[in-house]
Amino acid sequence: MVCEKCQTKLGKVITPDPWKTGARNTTDGGGRVVGENKAMTSKKNRFNPHQKGFEKCRICKTSVHQPGSHYCQSCAYKKGICAMCGKKIASTKAYKQSST
Repeated sequence: MVCEKCQTKLGKVITPDPWKTGARNTTDGGGRVVGENKAMTSKKNRFNPHQKGFEKCRICKTSVHQPGSHYCQSCAYKKGICAMCGKKIASTKAYKQSST
């Protein structure tokens, strides 16, 4: 779960999506640049094997597998927050969640 502001920080796939409407990586509509070298432009979104490891979740201290995120997906869903910035994006009042 990420908010609309953090949606732009997410990485883009190299190949265009065949399902055009709603896709973020299409060439029409300003999504993807034609002739762009993704190996050169997407350094911040790629995994670096020389770094010490993945970041830890701020709530449960497990490893976070999404670059730029501070919360794991399970904690972000349980709390109703954005996984990248921690902003409240969903009300968890009607959720039927178990304690395990």
